Amino acid sequence: MNETVATATAQAVPLVEVQVKGVFDAQAAPGVNRLLEEALELRPQQIVIDLAECETIDAAGILLLLDAHRRAVRDGGTVALRSPNASTRRSLRLARLDRMLQILPYQQGRVVA
Repeated sequence: MNETVATATAQAVPLVEVQVKGVFDAQAAPGVNRLLEEALELRPQQIVIDLAECETIDAAGILLLLDAHRRAVRDGGTVALRSPNASTRRSLRLARLDRMLQILPYQQGRVVA
């Protein structure tokens, strides 16, 4: 019997954006994790996580961001956070995540898919 094996070569995409809305806590983490898994499978050069509409973040959300960062760097990419509000920025600063990840300012007219 002759078997054909098909393989796909993943090519890195330049940018993937993920938007987090509401409370980024242990309850929301599984859904955000699924989105980040899909984003990481694309092997992007950069993942931008838009936090403009994220009300607050807890330890589960921070751990998820750290894991995404670790995995992206392992594959040659980066993770950046965009537009965290004051509360979220404070949590990121306390966790020292602001030293590991680039924090991008709000961009007027950005495209959110």
